Amino acid sequence: MPRSAPATSYGQVIEYIQDRLYLASYTHPPTAETPFPYPRQSQSPSKRSSKAQPGPTATGPRAHPPVYFTIDKTLLYNAFHADFGPLHIGHLYRFAVQLHEVLGDPANEERAVVFWSNADSRSRANAACILACYMVLIQSWPPHLALAPIAQMDPPCMPFRDAGYSQADYVLNIQDVIYGVWKAKEEGLCGLKDFSLEEYEKFERVDMGDFNWVTPNFLAFASPQQQPTHEIPSTSPMYSTLPLTIAEVQRSPLPTPFKNVLSHFCARNIGLVVRLNSELYSSSYFTRLGIQHLNMIFDDGTCPPLSLVRQFINLAHEMITVKKKGIAVHCKAGLGRTGCLIGAYLIYRHAFTANEIIAYMRFMRPGMVVGPQQHWLHLNQATFREWWHEDTMKAKLAEMMPSTPTRSPHKQRLASNGQTFTPPNGSQRRAALGEIESNDRSNVGGSIGVQEDNLPAPTPGQPRKTSKIYGGGTSVRSPLRANENEPFTKSTEYAAEITRFEGETDEEYHIRQIARKTTSRSPGLKDKDRRAISMTTTKTSMTSTTWRYNGESDAENTAPGGTRPKTPAREKSNGSGNGSISVSKVRSSPSRRSTESKSGVRKTSGRVGSVGSSMVRPRPS
Repeated sequence: MPRSAPATSYGQVIEYIQDRLYLASYTHPPTAETPFPYPRQSQSPSKRSSKAQPGPTATGPRAHPPVYFTIDKTLLYNAFHADFGPLHIGHLYRFAVQLHEVLGDPANEERAVVFWSNADSRSRANAACILACYMVLIQSWPPHLALAPIAQMDPPCMPFRDAGYSQADYVLNIQDVIYGVWKAKEEGLCGLKDFSLEEYEKFERVDMGDFNWVTPNFLAFASPQQQPTHEIPSTSPMYSTLPLTIAEVQRSPLPTPFKNVLSHFCARNIGLVVRLNSELYSSSYFTRLGIQHLNMIFDDGTCPPLSLVRQFINLAHEMITVKKKGIAVHCKAGLGRTGCLIGAYLIYRHAFTANEIIAYMRFMRPGMVVGPQQHWLHLNQATFREWWHEDTMKAKLAEMMPSTPTRSPHKQRLASNGQTFTPPNGSQRRAALGEIESNDRSNVGGSIGVQEDNLPAPTPGQPRKTSKIYGGGTSVRSPLRANENEPFTKSTEYAAEITRFEGETDEEYHIRQIARKTTSRSPGLKDKDRRAISMTTTKTSMTSTTWRYNGESDAENTAPGGTRPKTPAREKSNGSGNGSISVSKVRSSPSRRSTESKSGVRKTSGRVGSVGSSMVRPRPS
């Protein structure tokens, strides 16, 4: 019986590098008889004028058949459920080695290289994604150039889904993966220069520890399991039996995964372990080794409250920037809840989009962020970026301004209206000028981000463990003063008289009176905690100003009873045609503007008087 002829393989071939590298998909494995589309059938839009001329006639690919290679049967994705990709960074490393061997073979110097996959949608998506990642991460192509050839694929590539058991209602495409990997490379979070393939493939296994480095500062891992699970106090005799060094860890009877976790964390400078699931081991194993341990437990399959996320971001940022140590985060599997918190920090610090950070974390540790947690990251990504902007602005303001007034009492500060006023004398309780008090976003949970009623429901198949899924935020008052209306208790008295010159009008006298108060301090005052209330009484030619300290208010120009005094007016009986002086504008002190709207620094008129001048001005007729 004659042998049947092999089935002809048909597919689509896309040129990635001109006359050298091609991306293809075939219904059957290609052979030497497989049609290879050369010369190209179409030209790029910038070369339309060359269509009238014959196509390229390069001798290499025409004289020699192309060389084909694939990874469909060698680099396999270990699916959790219905997910099929993307391939992880270990796959990319092995793909790059194989591609370089094919391209560098002297026998292939004059031949086209065709990287092909099966024609099914999943194989096509993984092949296109791994080649584009190679171009971005290893060949340093910009992402738009790496994605341009893939846009020609017909039909388009299948999007990736999460590793959960529920229906996929949130998908990622190849563009999300490429831009996530590219941004991580630009931010210094990902690279193959210091990547250890042996270490990655060893510790990603469940029986060896099940952990992966997501960035140089964050490690995600599955929860170890070891009895006892309660915290062992340092006073207990059992505490001294816990391993204290890496050598003691290796000699201990602990399971191999737990040994690898403890040893690796000590060797790689992990400073904080955050546990998000119920206790399956004793935290004393980490604290005994000098590693800080913290519980931030919330239910499996749910999204964390924003108050917890804010606390985690603050702790992680301090650990990374101040203590220069890494953070290890785990839930039961080290995928869903772990991905929420690590992803939130990376959005906060590096301004990833939600799709980019989910795709990048799956590139480093497959399966991260599951079900409704994808929607949660998308809904709150703007909030995380706002937190970074606010924290950055607060840090800049803190560098520009002293935390407390440090100038000597005779020096002056400028108010927000450009005029001068005397600062509180030696007071350490008043906040610095311009300090932000009412814009503190640390009281998160209900007032910022997505409201609780709009958060995604828990993933089906992951039952709630408590009736309260999402935590509500509580308002946190400013730490400057527990009660914004708290009176100042210290008081003293001081009196000063200002001589009124003959023929001086009320307006001229008032200007001179204000100038004296704002440019000098009376000698002999020793109490550093005084708070003054100015009251003016006019009698014929003499006026006295009394400074009282009754503990009622902290601002100048406040009359008894809390009412604002009127600006001194001219006597209606003096016959002047100008009438009374208009009431000046009053602006509150910048650091107390939000609570004391009835008191503040008086804005004087635009007239300039000579302080201390004895010149007699004629009364206007």
